[in-house]
Amino acid sequence: MSSWWREAALYQIYPRSFQDSEGDGVGDIEGIGSRLDYISDLGVGAVWLSPIFRSPMADFGYDVSDYCDIDPLFGDMAAFDRLLEETHSRGLKLLLDFVPNHSSDQHPWFKESRSSRDNPRRDWYIWRDPAPDGGPPNNWMSNFGGSAWTWDEATGQYYYHAFLAAQPDLNWRNSAVREAMQDVLRFWLDKGVDGFRVDVIWHLIKDDRFRDNPPNPGYAPDRPEIDRYLQVHSADQPEVHDVITELRAVIESYPDRLLIGEIYLPIDRLMTYYGKDNQGVHLPFNFQLIHCPWHAEAIGGLIDEYEAALPRGGWPNWVLSNHDQPRIAARVGDTQARIAAMLLLTLRGTPTLYYGDEIGIGDVDMTGVTVLDPAAINEPGISFNRDRSRSPMQWSDIDFAGFSDVKPWLPLTNDWPERNRAMQSAQPTSMLNLYRALLRLRSIEADLLNGAYRRVATDAPILAYQRGQGVGVVLNLSADDVPLALPPEWRAAHVMLSAREARSLPNLPGTLAAGEGLILRISGGPA
Repeated sequence: MSSWWREAALYQIYPRSFQDSEGDGVGDIEGIGSRLDYISDLGVGAVWLSPIFRSPMADFGYDVSDYCDIDPLFGDMAAFDRLLEETHSRGLKLLLDFVPNHSSDQHPWFKESRSSRDNPRRDWYIWRDPAPDGGPPNNWMSNFGGSAWTWDEATGQYYYHAFLAAQPDLNWRNSAVREAMQDVLRFWLDKGVDGFRVDVIWHLIKDDRFRDNPPNPGYAPDRPEIDRYLQVHSADQPEVHDVITELRAVIESYPDRLLIGEIYLPIDRLMTYYGKDNQGVHLPFNFQLIHCPWHAEAIGGLIDEYEAALPRGGWPNWVLSNHDQPRIAARVGDTQARIAAMLLLTLRGTPTLYYGDEIGIGDVDMTGVTVLDPAAINEPGISFNRDRSRSPMQWSDIDFAGFSDVKPWLPLTNDWPERNRAMQSAQPTSMLNLYRALLRLRSIEADLLNGAYRRVATDAPILAYQRGQGVGVVLNLSADDVPLALPPEWRAAHVMLSAREARSLPNLPGTLAAGEGLILRISGGPA
């Protein structure tokens, strides 16, 4: 059985924001299909779609009311089937976003569950009696602010929701829930879907005694309420690994399928999600770069720590941006976003790109714009407004950046007339052409695909490392030009790719310019 994801780069699409084909200002499945040639030419190997299932859209698709149907906003099942076929015809894989921790409160399962305490599906969700004072059963907080418990007057109990009240958590200790969700996976796998990214997988099992979470001594009032307590009992429970092993068994019953887990945990806890004998998720998403200070020593130390922690046989992966976090260009600026691209696509493991990062989309000016993100609505000025990371893809300098014929559901960046696919395609040194060159080089260099990683000692602010026997990488993570001091065995190196020029260079420079990165063909050395 192949492990295609070891060599493929993954490309995340937020469907609402990729391409509108229907003229309603919202992206859709047909729109994605119309851009498959662009995705293929970029050089990635797989597309991951954020949720497209039927949903009331309280959390923009992460509140599912039917796991086996397409929301009409995006199209229908026939449109999805065409997209799957067209994706495969280009040699690309297609991954779906599986949201099993919670459903919508409009899902038939929850409607039955809340109809009475005697309903057969009552135990499909998490219901508890009130505390002695009549309040919530414990101190667990919602990730979107406030208590994670909502009172149901009709049945006289609270139900648990780690996110919105409109997103009740399913009870994964119930075997019937597990079987139903495994059948959902089979439904899509039978269609030919190549795998899944599992939303908040570390939340699936909660403490069976529902103990209070302990206070967080580092909490400050300017932090989201979820940080008020340490999530010791409401997530990351030991029994979750049994659930994941069962999900993996479903995946393994189909050839060449991939299981990814969304996990925001420290490295030591993250590694447990590879599972015993690597029978957990294939890739526990590694978000460490998103939160790491952007300087050479911190990033180098992080990579060393992550590499050292990997279990035997565990395959690494790296992520710079996603739909829940500030984009990389918004965090580090245009120049360093080029360095970040070179870092992402030369580290050992599977990289995940977020749509629009390849043209350097940064922050969006939300002045005077109605906030749509429910987390930011509930905790204004405290929770990150995820709308800023979900702006439409910018295709050209025509009206609405070629995304739609009408005003998009979210604003474009202010520089969209210059920052778009069409303009950057014509500029040899653009961010887009750098990504294309990086992905092309990665696809043909065996050392970049499978070579060992070894950090190379150098002076700050340079980060240097070797891949395999023949590739060296040097990255200037500062705004200053610095002398390029290389190991002796690298001094006859050839520059295969420059981050600033998006091409090879005839000579190895003596100075590494601010924001410059180089991929070198070296003569060899310890790997």
